[in-house]
Amino acid sequence: MKIYLSYLFIGMAFVAQAQNKISGIIKTTQNEPLLGVQIYIEDLQKGTSTDENGYYELKNLPNIPIKITAVYIGFETQSKTVTFDKSEMILNFTLEEAVFKMEEIIIATPFNKLQSENVMKVEKASIQQLQHKGAATLMDGLNTIAGVSQVSTGVGIGKPIIRGLRGNRVLVYSQGIRLENQQFGDEHGLGIDESSIESVEVIKGPASLLYGSDALGGVIYFNPLKFADANSFDFTYNQSYHSNTQGTNTTFGAKQSYDSWKFLANGSRNSHSDYKTPNNTRITNTRFNETIFNSAIGFNSNFISSTLRFNYNSTKVGIPEEIGIQNNHKTPLLPYQDLTTKMLSWSNNFFLSNSKITSTFGYTLNERKEFEEHHHEEEATHEDEEHDEPLHPSLFLKLHTYSYDVKWHLPKLNKFETILGFQGLHQKNDNFGEEILIPNATLNDFGSFFTAFYNWKEHSIQGGIRFDTRSLKTEKHIVLHEDEEHIFDPIDKTFENFTASLGYKTKLFNKIISRINFATGFRAPNLAELTSNGVHHGSNRFEIGNNDLNSERNFQSDISFEYDSQHFEIFANGFYNRINNYIFISPTGNFEEEFAIYQYIQDDAKLYGGEFGAHLHPHPIDWLHLHSSFEFVIGKQDNKAYLPLIPAHKLTNTLRAEYDINKWLKNGFTSISLESTFKQDKISEFETTSNGYNLVNVGMGGKIKLSKISLDLSLNVNNLFNTSYISHLSRLKVNEFNNIGRNFIARIQFNI
Repeated sequence: MKIYLSYLFIGMAFVAQAQNKISGIIKTTQNEPLLGVQIYIEDLQKGTSTDENGYYELKNLPNIPIKITAVYIGFETQSKTVTFDKSEMILNFTLEEAVFKMEEIIIATPFNKLQSENVMKVEKASIQQLQHKGAATLMDGLNTIAGVSQVSTGVGIGKPIIRGLRGNRVLVYSQGIRLENQQFGDEHGLGIDESSIESVEVIKGPASLLYGSDALGGVIYFNPLKFADANSFDFTYNQSYHSNTQGTNTTFGAKQSYDSWKFLANGSRNSHSDYKTPNNTRITNTRFNETIFNSAIGFNSNFISSTLRFNYNSTKVGIPEEIGIQNNHKTPLLPYQDLTTKMLSWSNNFFLSNSKITSTFGYTLNERKEFEEHHHEEEATHEDEEHDEPLHPSLFLKLHTYSYDVKWHLPKLNKFETILGFQGLHQKNDNFGEEILIPNATLNDFGSFFTAFYNWKEHSIQGGIRFDTRSLKTEKHIVLHEDEEHIFDPIDKTFENFTASLGYKTKLFNKIISRINFATGFRAPNLAELTSNGVHHGSNRFEIGNNDLNSERNFQSDISFEYDSQHFEIFANGFYNRINNYIFISPTGNFEEEFAIYQYIQDDAKLYGGEFGAHLHPHPIDWLHLHSSFEFVIGKQDNKAYLPLIPAHKLTNTLRAEYDINKWLKNGFTSISLESTFKQDKISEFETTSNGYNLVNVGMGGKIKLSKISLDLSLNVNNLFNTSYISHLSRLKVNEFNNIGRNFIARIQFNI
């Protein structure tokens, strides 16, 4: 990493400062200037906003074709490409009103186009949009995106599921690099907080062509916080309160940008007690605490745009086992997890005469500690949550990950765009605890790919091919447990895979955006699946790996239709996913002491389903919106048995009013939603049926402008009627613990 930093600053020292400038006026179709339109250049991570005359300007731009995007609430997003033939260019925009939504550039796909231009369907939402829906945590927010669910352990631990696939089948990206934090376990949370994120993009379906192994089921791509507008300073303070857990979230952030240099830093502290069920019982040890720090420095010139980011996340989260102590303390009891993740990434855009090279280098250190209970009688009723004696982790894993991602965007030929890239990582896992769940291991990934995009009139086609290789070596371990030997035999394995994708987008009848995509994906078995041989206290079971597992391979077909008119929108997305060698864990029927023994096995499987919805904006009631969506997925093995942890069908209806009140309240909203989750009786052999339930959520908020200070306010009530329910995807279902009851969430954000 020191070498990388040296290259960065040497490069910065030798590049000449660009003098190019773009300015212009942004107006409506009625020729009225627009104040506050966001102008952004994604390649440079540089932006500004219009003044009261609709005027903007951006200086110090490289002498290459630049894509500029204009975004404003209530108007269609426009994106234009400018090629400099002189040092100062004028670029004006005329924005048309848009009833439904404003588009943004999609970063998770390789050609960075607006969603309406993408061949691949991608869901995108800002963190503010998720918060306005009443999301108590980042994972709760993702759960509101159609096709995305979560396996939860209380409030503090959530794992994403995309169309029935989870764990290592869903790849998570943050600040441009893979998030590696031992994500093989259902009780291992995301390990990332919303305070360091601007927005999230979700690819539903195989993305192995773009990201390699572990993207078989899809990708969740977190876009980091943007820098402040050019030559400006921003300060933000955010405070929220959660009534059910008596939880608080405090966040602060500062940003300063100049023409060439940009800086930001922010921090956050979350603290929650045990959540309360509708029958007024707290689920003991679902409490958690989280501390986050995030910083970034950016630089751009006529040759390079470079960003260095650092993120620190420290979380202590309890592992619930029973209903015991009833209090509102926030320090986790034994057993609990102590998790620390440090991420450093360095991203660059190198601008050549008619092409560009992008690169991202990353380093992640993840430390996972699990502390068990001391089996002393006096501790069974001890309510003092401070630990008087030093504790030693029963499980202590350190995971070092070095990653790289380099893409060459070749010269564009008319409307034909191509990218050649290679990616890889080096990973080392070490044990330092009293117990061993997975052995010391070294993993190396390398992948190379080629992808192309071609557009003509209303038609677009995109495809590509990729080759990956993964090598995995482990050490031999002999572990004594209760006078028994558990042996981890060494393994030395290599997995090789080819993947490909092909997609086509067009407009039917000049109104219906239609997409059809075919893609293959793969996933090499992870360390836990290959080598486990011991008690996993996070899941309260004895797990046995399988050294004979093969790579999972899948083929998925997707088809989607979107119809938009001035006051009505409807969409339909369907998919069929065939997976060979699907890996899952299954009970053997035997026990090791009091722990049930589970073993990893595999079988061919299939998943199919989709998401369907409509959005009505009746005229002349321009402030009213009615959203409806239905999502379902069915997963089966070839032997007709159902796959485990498949989300139940869900129907969501939302009535939302949007309004401004004079000049003091902007972007005001009031909403009420009904989430109807259906009975889940299509279950695996070791699951039980889950009953259906209905949840009502309400919310309201808006922005108040006071001189140079703006206040963003919101109040949400989740589970308004305090309904008792148990989610099929709750890991506490086996204990018959209800999910969280009524929860008031109040947020206030100061922006200076």
